[in-house]
This record gives sequence, structure tokens and C-alpha cells, in this order.
Amino acid sequence: MTISHSDIHRMRRASELWQTVPMATRLRLVRRFRGLLRQKWRTLPELFPNRPAVETITAEFLPFLAACKFLERNAANILRARRAGFWGRPTWLPGVTSIIKRQPYGTVLILAPGNYPLMLPGIQILQSIVAGNAVALKPAPGGEPAAKMLSDLISSAGFPTGLCEILPTDSGSDAVAAGFDLIILTGSARTGRAVLEQASKTLTPTIMELSGVDPVFVLPDANLAHVARKLVYGARLNNGATCIAPHRVFIGHQDKTELVDRLRNLLKKKKLLFVDQDEKKRLQAFSATIKASGGSTETIGSVTLLTQIEGLHHLLDTDIFVPWLAIIGVADVEEALNLDRQVSYALGASIFGSEISAKLIAQKVSAGSICINDLIVPTADPRLPFGGARSSGYGTTRGAEGLLSLTRPVVTSVRRDIF
Repeated sequence: MTISHSDIHRMRRASELWQTVPMATRLRLVRRFRGLLRQKWRTLPELFPNRPAVETITAEFLPFLAACKFLERNAANILRARRAGFWGRPTWLPGVTSIIKRQPYGTVLILAPGNYPLMLPGIQILQSIVAGNAVALKPAPGGEPAAKMLSDLISSAGFPTGLCEILPTDSGSDAVAAGFDLIILTGSARTGRAVLEQASKTLTPTIMELSGVDPVFVLPDANLAHVARKLVYGARLNNGATCIAPHRVFIGHQDKTELVDRLRNLLKKKKLLFVDQDEKKRLQAFSATIKASGGSTETIGSVTLLTQIEGLHHLLDTDIFVPWLAIIGVADVEEALNLDRQVSYALGASIFGSEISAKLIAQKVSAGSICINDLIVPTADPRLPFGGARSSGYGTTRGAEGLLSLTRPVVTSVRRDIF
């Protein structure tokens, strides 16, 4: 099916009817959805045969369940209307009281990614529906089974028909032009620019959750064994297809050799990964450019290490979705921060070292999500908003801020009857 203006009108009507349903009822359906999702834990890994089952459970299933529970406990309070009464009211507005309500956009188009096709769009769908919207999901190629599971779960949980539509994987361009009230994209910067260009023709608001080339700052007092284990985990997670995977590792010249040796030893013990072939070709061209510029690369356990990259940092400003790590020797943290500012992406970052020093450095990093002595894992906390800046996009998904972003504030002001 392709989306048409009549489909948008039908979805908008479904949203209007859904908005009359009390929040307590909506959240009961979310709880039922969570119960049905929990029953899928044994068969869920079958949807992702190229990924270890334990990763599917820990990176998609468990965070999704936690996000459902977060909505059940917090959505009503987050979306509750706020009253601006007497206290703080300007003196020139006697008798005026205002109410600020959160109004759903109406219809939301979700352009889903291929790397986490269940958890990421699933959370966005549930938050959109809880906020009062109707949703159309356009899965990425290969994401059709996960999309069907989401649609079946929503139907089985008892949500009204018409609140969630599944579109064909090749319908993105038509869907963006169809006239939705809000578009959410999780994808690459290249795709983001294309969607924005088309959405601008209808002035459709967008939320852009785009990819990153995440930096890792290794301080002089960091535990290098711990750093190496985390880097290997982060680089290989989901076959390297994670938007906040580590890529640019800044470390003092005196510690670089030891870290590289530790990485090599760990990677030699790992199995080969399933890597997207199109992205693999991009990596090969990227590696060739590095070598032609005087750098060196090596691939161990499906992870490409760039070990002689000093002076070539400007070449790293690219979002290639495969496992690669550039180990960059620096004189100090200030040099690392200056190099990081030259890259256009600002999604996530990690800092390893003493907590006091790391927190001071975190204040100077532009990323939307910063982990200290860890990477990636803390972002699965359902309480936390997720989003980036610059080429990593804008707007927020997940957490309270993500739920609010699926609504717009509407103010009603009333002057006390003076007659």
C-alpha cells in the first residue's frame, strides 16, 4: 500500500477518537502490550539470525520492556496539563488564569532504521500512541518481520484499529510527501538531508535521530584493560551497526601502543561478524583513502583498526556503519577536544578515567549522550532522552522529553468574569 491524503485523513480521525480515551485506559493497553511482548522472548531472536541471540535479548527485548513500564508509570504525569494561576502572574493581567495542555500532533510517520528494527520504532510507536497520535511505520528493508510483530502486538493488546499502519519499505518518499503532522527519522545523515528537503515543501516538523562518529577520551589514569574490553564490545555490538558505537579513540601518546596491543589480543579471539556489504564497500574505500594519505589500517576479528591516523583526523568525519576504530595519539585532553570539535557529528561520547576529571571534560563535549567509564549501555535506560546535534540530527526521542516531543503545547487563557 502507498499512503494517500485520504489515508492521512482517516488516520487523523482515528487520532481524534483516540484522544477521547482516558489516559488510564491507554496505559492499561500498554501494560497488556508489555505482557504479550514478554511472551515472545524465546522466538524473538529468530527475527535476527545474523545476530547473537543474547544481543537481541539485551539490546532490543529488555530495553523495550523497560520502556513500556516507564510509560505505564510516568506518562500520565508527564502529559498532565499545567495551570498558570495567581502566583507569578504579571500585575497587568488581573483575573487571568491559563492552562497549558499537551496536544498530540495527530498523525506521525516513523521512518525506522534497519539496525534495531524492533526496539527503536517500537518505543516511538508506543510513545506516539500514548500521547494521542495515530502512527504509520515505514520499516527499513529487512525490518518487515519486526514491523509485523509490532503491528500484531498492538492489535492483540486491544488498541483501536487504525492507530498503527505498516507501510511498504519502498514507500518512504511518497509517505514523506503525503502530509503527516510529524515525521520521525532514525537513519543516516544522508537520509536525513533527503527527508528534510522533501518535508520542507509541506513545512512538516521533523525529529532527526541520525548517526554519529562517536569519540572516546581515554585519560592518563584510565584502566586500559577495561577500556579495551569496552571498545571491543562497542565496536562489535550488533555487527557494528549501532549509531553510538565508538569510532574515534583519543589517547595519550605514551599509552597508545599498550591499548592497541590489548585490542589486537582481544579481537583475535572473536568470531567473524556479519557485516552489511554496502557499508563494507564504503569502509574499503575509506581505508584506501586513509592509506593513500599516509595512514595504516588492519582488520582483526571483523574490526578495522586505524593505528597511524595522527594528522588525518579530518578524514574521519564519516558515518560508516561497520566496526572500525581509529586510535589517535594526542599530547593531552585539550588536543583531543579540539580535534573532536572539527567533526560535524555530535551524538554520543565516552570518557574513561577518574570520575572527577571525566565530569569536568564532559562539560566541554558536544554530544547528546555522554558515558563515563562505559559506553552505549546506559543509553538503554528508558528514563533518558536520546538525541544529537549538528550532523547527528536534532529533537529528542525516548524518556520524558521524547514523549513530550510527540505533542505540542496549547495554551488556553481565561479572564475572570467581570460582569
